[in-house]
Amino acid sequence: MKRSPMELAAIATAAVPGLAPTGVASLPDDGNDFDSVLIVDAAKNRWRVRSPRHEEASMRLESELAALRAFSAGIRASLPFQLPSVAGTVRQGPLRTFVYNHLPGKQFSLEDLVSQGSRCARDLGAVMAAIHSMPASAIDRADLPSYTAEQVRQRRLNELDAAATTGMIPSRLLRRWEHALEDVALWRFNATVIHGDLHEDQLLVQDAKVVAVTGWTDLQVGDPADDFAWLAAVHEQSFAEAAFESYVAVRGDRADPHIMRRAALAAEFALAQWLVKAIAGGDAERIAEAKVMLEELDHDIAEYGGQPISVVEPPRAARPEPANAPPEPLPSAERVTVTGIETADAAASDSATFDDGPAANPAEPETSAIRILPSPVSAAPAPPASPPVPAAAPVQPASVPVASREPVPGPVAATGPGASAPVAANSDGPKAPVAADPSDRKDGKEDGRKEHPDRDAAGTDTEDVPASGGPAAEPETSAIPIQKLKKQ
Repeated sequence: MKRSPMELAAIATAAVPGLAPTGVASLPDDGNDFDSVLIVDAAKNRWRVRSPRHEEASMRLESELAALRAFSAGIRASLPFQLPSVAGTVRQGPLRTFVYNHLPGKQFSLEDLVSQGSRCARDLGAVMAAIHSMPASAIDRADLPSYTAEQVRQRRLNELDAAATTGMIPSRLLRRWEHALEDVALWRFNATVIHGDLHEDQLLVQDAKVVAVTGWTDLQVGDPADDFAWLAAVHEQSFAEAAFESYVAVRGDRADPHIMRRAALAAEFALAQWLVKAIAGGDAERIAEAKVMLEELDHDIAEYGGQPISVVEPPRAARPEPANAPPEPLPSAERVTVTGIETADAAASDSATFDDGPAANPAEPETSAIRILPSPVSAAPAPPASPPVPAAAPVQPASVPVASREPVPGPVAATGPGASAPVAANSDGPKAPVAADPSDRKDGKEDGRKEHPDRDAAGTDTEDVPASGGPAAEPETSAIPIQKLKKQ
């Protein structure tokens, strides 16, 4: 039953004897549950009138009356804001209309409240901290609801099941909410006294300061994040962050670090709760509105990711591989020519040649497929009479004597009769020389060097390669062998 402002003014005069209204104005409120007006009398005092539209809303007003009576004078004095008080009531059938005393301040829309700046945000955080610091004994005396953290989570799970049965919730949202409700770390909090229905319409502000808080119909012990849910939807997130920082500064160690995550979850889930309530009431218009808003939320989360609502982020679904997809070819730079491929039977006999023990040659896994085996190391073939020499070391005749025996850095190729073999580069270790011909030794020198080094035509001193035996050079090949060389 909807009542006009003039009807509510007439009801208020019956609830408060001597009240003479001189002005009436509508007040923002939950239009689905209440009709509200502001009355101004001859003394410029303001009175708030709230009339329930149905029995459930009337019960909420009765709960508020019990809550306001539970606030003792000591509790009221400790709060940094004012609380309403009931001036009178009048019953019409099963419903009762309430008239509240004048409170200072002014109501602001959400945008106008945010425009008040960080000063207002910090004061709001202190106000919320004061609410959550109220003694729970006041709730017990008023016989109001009280829930533990696990009971809060279980209630949400039951509401999620009810929302899922409607078949109107996008599947992405259902998975997102279910994951958050199953995140155990998210629900480890200490239940506190909460307003239960806090938003901009319940705040009276004066000079960027919250001077009064109204609408105590849902006072209870529960999740403090519920009082932050309306801030999670603020576009200017710096306002919400400033309010939370101020809240933490007042609450200290008692502040739950995951409040804003659960607040974002509560803000999203409120749309599902609204849908379920609209279906229960048979309101087709509200059902359609709820569906559109849920679809918009789902689209925004898919495109932008949404606010974090879990401590442990949900796993991302892997992209399905197309059926019968051909293997992707390797880039040309990554292709390798493989040599030394034998079957598993042949590998068994050859592997003993390089066996240096379990630590040096760990066993390879058994397989029925062919294996890629190390190529055997063999001595390099005899070099030609005149091997190629780098540009930095020209060909040197052996007949010219030298006056110095200073070594020449780097690999040097000797030429002429009895010249030693060129140095071979070992790709897996330091450069190792090839053994020199014993016939080159003179005067029985045991150091394996020629008695007189040679000098080339340009006067460059040359030196023989030591005759000590080193690891043999790898055979040159145009392919790239895959080898597993053992340290000697």
